[in-house]
Amino acid sequence: MQTVLKIGDLSRCTGCQVETIRFYEQEGLLPAPARSQGNYRLYGDAHVERLQFIRHCRSLNMTLDDVRTLLQWRDAPNENCSEVNVMLDQQIKRVSQRITELKVLQQQLKALRSRCQDEHAVKDCGILQGLTHAGPCQSDCSISTSS
Repeated sequence: MQTVLKIGDLSRCTGCQVETIRFYEQEGLLPAPARSQGNYRLYGDAHVERLQFIRHCRSLNMTLDDVRTLLQWRDAPNENCSEVNVMLDQQIKRVSQRITELKVLQQQLKALRSRCQDEHAVKDCGILQGLTHAGPCQSDCSISTSS
């Protein structure tokens, strides 16, 4: 027996926001559902399964383009999966790079935190001073304090 769900039911069933479901439809990741006589969207088991697949991919931080590509391969079950392996290898590289970036960020935050070990007046807070005098500004900026 085919399951028939309205969008709110699909949302509750999959843990996916209604707006996100509509977005995935607009992006072509989810096929357009049938409509009831009252023009309600009616989703079936295939929608539930596909949405769960998309959500799992997104939980692995895959881009929408990657998800779209994976869905195309998933929809062609007799094709060779070597490109799927390549895509996953690329995702592993991106995650490794992000881990490296996060470790650098962690060290920067720890260095900033070490600037203020005790309670001080805000004007003497080493963290706030560090945030004021260091940062990503690349230009030669000067603030004029003369009136």
